[in-house]
Amino acid sequence: MSETTIAVIDQPAGRAGTPAGGTPGLPAKTRASWRAARLLGSGVRRIVAIAAFLALWQIAPAVGWVDRAFLSPLSEVLDTWWGLAVGGDLWTNIWASLHRSLAGFAIAISIAVPLGLLIAWYRAVAGVLSPLLAIFLNTAAVALLPVFTLILGIGDTSKIAIIAYACFWPVLYNTISGARDVDPLLIKSARSLGLPHIKLFTKVIVPAALPTIFTGIRLAGAASMLVLITTEYVGAKAGLGYMIISAQFNFQIPEMYAGILTVSIIGVAFNYLLLFIESKVLRWRP
Repeated sequence: MSETTIAVIDQPAGRAGTPAGGTPGLPAKTRASWRAARLLGSGVRRIVAIAAFLALWQIAPAVGWVDRAFLSPLSEVLDTWWGLAVGGDLWTNIWASLHRSLAGFAIAISIAVPLGLLIAWYRAVAGVLSPLLAIFLNTAAVALLPVFTLILGIGDTSKIAIIAYACFWPVLYNTISGARDVDPLLIKSARSLGLPHIKLFTKVIVPAALPTIFTGIRLAGAASMLVLITTEYVGAKAGLGYMIISAQFNFQIPEMYAGILTVSIIGVAFNYLLLFIESKVLRWRP
């Protein structure tokens, strides 16, 4: 079945000559076949670029386009990755990184969401905190790494704190934006029904702001992995960042790329986990 046919089938009902999924005249098996073909086509398009990239990664060093001393073939990286996984070193480093990243991520959400709602809802709080928050927002988390290290030491505490700092800002500002952008007519209607102030906040403001808040949470998830790896380059004895920088210093190039590949896989998996949670929490959204 051609993509043109699938695209025509997928158009909304009501257009001339367009058999939508809910048209009574179409057999159920036909509709299911069209839906399966459409999903298959979408899936194929999504993996083409990834497959091409992985193929180029394998071919380029193998045929000499890139010096394999600096870019190991994918097959060699995967073989090294499997050896690290079987030996247990990979899981030790993954756990060390995950507990730092998730701890900082959770701390940031627990502080940023309530504070963002307060700033959005109470103008007095916004007036006091906004200038200070604007200063810290424009200060890169990595630039403050020496400060966190001096104050909190080189252990996990400083790493968790700087991850929390980096994750805090996207959650905070998306929470503020989501709460302030709630439809005024929705608020006015709720007030006209005599909804108490607290219930107005919990039943109207927060649910309406949740989609934007989740956008900030997903941005924070990406930031948590990015800053985590940077913090583990300094003073860490375990973790994926430590694994990558140690492999580079020792010129263990396949192990270095195995660590980088692991970080990418965890980052993508974490993003999809957050999307799944969002879909369950916001199941009322069309």
